[in-house]
Amino acid sequence: MANSWRYERWESLRLLTPNWQSRLPGHRYEGPDPDGYMTVGEVIEFIGRFATVSRAPIRTGTNVTSVTAVDDGYQVTTGRGEIRCRAVVIASGACNQPAVPQIRHAVPESVEQLTPFDYHSPAKLPDGGVLVVGASATGVQLAAELRRSGRPVVLSVGEHVRLPRTYRGRDVLWWMDASGVWDQRYDQVDDLTRARRLPSPQLVGTPERSTLDLNALAATGVELVGRWAAVRDGHALFSGGLRNVFSLADLKLKRLLDTFDEWARTHGHDAEVDPPERLAPTRMPESTRLQVDLRSGEIRTIVWATGFRPDYGWLDVPVVDAKGQLRHDGGVVDSPGLYALGLPVLRRRKSTFIHGIEDDAREVIAHLTRYLRVRH
Repeated sequence: MANSWRYERWESLRLLTPNWQSRLPGHRYEGPDPDGYMTVGEVIEFIGRFATVSRAPIRTGTNVTSVTAVDDGYQVTTGRGEIRCRAVVIASGACNQPAVPQIRHAVPESVEQLTPFDYHSPAKLPDGGVLVVGASATGVQLAAELRRSGRPVVLSVGEHVRLPRTYRGRDVLWWMDASGVWDQRYDQVDDLTRARRLPSPQLVGTPERSTLDLNALAATGVELVGRWAAVRDGHALFSGGLRNVFSLADLKLKRLLDTFDEWARTHGHDAEVDPPERLAPTRMPESTRLQVDLRSGEIRTIVWATGFRPDYGWLDVPVVDAKGQLRHDGGVVDSPGLYALGLPVLRRRKSTFIHGIEDDAREVIAHLTRYLRVRH
């Protein structure tokens, strides 16, 4: 249980959602710190307790090696034998493998390359500077931790989603929940493909409930550069469009905060929260490097915080598109009796969060039930 949390997370990681939002059917956080953020160990324990409470027939230590369509449903082959079933729900998530760009092959061998699955703590990296590639939730957290350890850190920044940790005295995810932003359905989203590929927001779960954006990182000495575009003669080349990237993220943040303010005003909650506020614009560095010599010894380690992708190598059913994504309509996969849960914006914007899967699950399982009833 909780395999990815046990073996694929760095030591200091905490959930990005506050503890009060950690809830599953018949099970929720009941500890002394509802506004805090669970550690890795606490997440593992939380999931384990849910397994006990739900009394689900869980088979641990069982790897699925293939799922194949057969006349009456599916055959699931595991390391402990085969299972025949009329329907299958794929709940393996969208973050099974790091998504690392091909330019990694052009990096000099003298530079160690890691993904978030490989990274555990600053103490386990070679001495010297670190280039973190990617400025979403994972990238900003690792850049901050590495900088606190005393290392020189360069952060390569592409498209990102900027969020404050708290807004008007409440956790920003309280606003996402209360205002209904997270409940927006997949069939109401203008560009669903883009929504499902949005980077994770720049957030960190700390006892101080601090905001971790690019301004905060720059204030600690993290050097910001543009998106990594290429490697030429041992030099990492970065895009010069950093100002536009900052402006776009700031604009999206303003629109979101305007949505929160409008909701509070129209629903009579203005008096319950602090006055409206705005974050300072993302500050452009006085000078920005467009290249770094990877052979000079300045950078000893690269951490690829460039996102994740699902792994369907075990799925022997033709339902995966050319980009490796599952073809589905709100979790109903393009093969009778095959379903999915836990993917980005599966049925709602909150689909990938612990508390967000319940509504999706009820609707997907209702479809599955009707399918089995008709087939019976």
